[in-house]
Amino acid sequence: MLRYLPFLLVLAVWIYAFIDVLNTPEKDVKHLPKVVWVIIVLLFGEVLLGPIAWFATGKVRRAPGASGGGGRGRTQWVAPDDNPEFLKSLRDEDPDEGPDDDRRRKA
Repeated sequence: MLRYLPFLLVLAVWIYAFIDVLNTPEKDVKHLPKVVWVIIVLLFGEVLLGPIAWFATGKVRRAPGASGGGGRGRTQWVAPDDNPEFLKSLRDEDPDEGPDDDRRRKA
């Protein structure tokens, strides 16, 4: 069973890179057109050259938590019950019902 492990790992990386290329928006692809990256990953995936090239240079990578919005710094995660925009969107869904109307009907 262990002798199949390298083959399965190469296959997993190959498939992951292929799906990653397909799911990446065209504007985030660097250096070559997306179609060329698909061909490179498919042709050279068996020896891992295509997937390694894709992971190293083919895609714009963003730091975790970085926003694309004009350098405002890191944004903090806000729980839904503390987010005024989310709470307003709940109120806007059905303006006739208040947040406690469902509980009053069930009781």
